[in-house]
Amino acid sequence: MRRNEPAPAPDEALPRPLSARSVVLSLLLGADPPELAAKDLGRLLEGFGVGGSTLRAALSRMVAAGDLRRTDTGYRLSDRLLERRRRQDDSVEPRTRAWDGDWELVVITATGRGPAERADLRARLTALRLAELREGVWLRPANLERGLPAGLDEVAERCTARPGRPARELAAGLWPLDAWAGTARTLLGRIDGAGRPPDRLAAFAAVVRHLLTDPVLPPGLLPAGWPGDALRAAYAGYRRELTREIRSRVGGV
Repeated sequence: MRRNEPAPAPDEALPRPLSARSVVLSLLLGADPPELAAKDLGRLLEGFGVGGSTLRAALSRMVAAGDLRRTDTGYRLSDRLLERRRRQDDSVEPRTRAWDGDWELVVITATGRGPAERADLRARLTALRLAELREGVWLRPANLERGLPAGLDEVAERCTARPGRPARELAAGLWPLDAWAGTARTLLGRIDGAGRPPDRLAAFAAVVRHLLTDPVLPPGLLPAGWPGDALRAAYAGYRRELTREIRSRVGGV
């Protein structure tokens, strides 16, 4: 049985310094609407250690890359990045339902695909929080309030099933739950120790990356003391904190 998406070792999960681009995107994602004047961006980024020349170069590259749109008053997130934010929010805060014991089962039936196509399909299935039991056979408890993409029917058969193996044992074999929990606890400790704005932003960027790999299993299948909810609550609190900071600095965005 495969272990899917191993959680990074604690050292690998440590926050990494963020680029000017990452800081700009984080601030715009926290603004409502997701648009800020150039002068306001400059004032905000000073608190994150990003100077004016570095910011101007980053903004120019981001407009050219289609990350931002210039407006009459400043810069706004592109529609593409707004859609990515929606998908990320859905992933970080997934909707769940009571679990009745059913599992989603996806069996890949397409043949003749190249390495790039296979890798893309694996990434899409992993993003749906499915786990690979064996090559081409993916499953997870049916406790998520989300459908599977219609395009999946072109390459796979999907159904619900009730495996004969005990559910808790099956889940423990499919996901590295203890490793994921250990990394989450390391990140919670890093959050507590991060006081400077750049350090907090980097710490919570690492939190988001880790939450995207949470299998979001029914509570009965998780080890005792599972830290997923605590990590989500910490991230939600930081989002509110960042939004308040933006509003206070730019006069009520």
